[in-house]
Amino acid sequence: MSLTTSHTPLARLATLYAIASMALTAVSTAQADNPRLHVPLLPKYQQECAACHMAYPPGMLPAGSWARMTRTLDKHYGTDASLDDASVRDISKWLQANAGTYKRVKEEPPEDRITQTAWFVRKHRAFDATVWRHVSVKSAANCATCHTRADKGEYDDDAGLKFPEGLPERYRRAWSD
Repeated sequence: MSLTTSHTPLARLATLYAIASMALTAVSTAQADNPRLHVPLLPKYQQECAACHMAYPPGMLPAGSWARMTRTLDKHYGTDASLDDASVRDISKWLQANAGTYKRVKEEPPEDRITQTAWFVRKHRAFDATVWRHVSVKSAANCATCHTRADKGEYDDDAGLKFPEGLPERYRRAWSD
């Protein structure tokens, strides 16, 4: 085959197809590294955990963190979140089965806190500590304040991100809304 034959419409179409296939493969590979954030929530987990805070996607922590957390619900970050044994067993099994296994959660964070994972710290490093204490934000764990689709497991920087109400404009540089 000569170089001139590669300029035929069929050859160009084949080249475009090959490029598209490589792009799809790259996207699939990137998605495989993402947390399992779009897992349908276990109704019992939604009912019990979301009664006090957002029902965090299980892919945000590794299985070991979830196991420790469900074993110590009587001391759940300063409150007693105890549940009956059957509920603990069901929720723990589901959390561990859907826990993060990708490279960003390979290391268990201090105190099993999502906000202390290396990826969370890296993604939010531009934020001043004052932002987390602002009345409209309350804490770094209050994802839905800025990520408007956090309840659906969507944390994309390019969509659904909003600047918190009442936060001084000088902090806007860390947002891309």
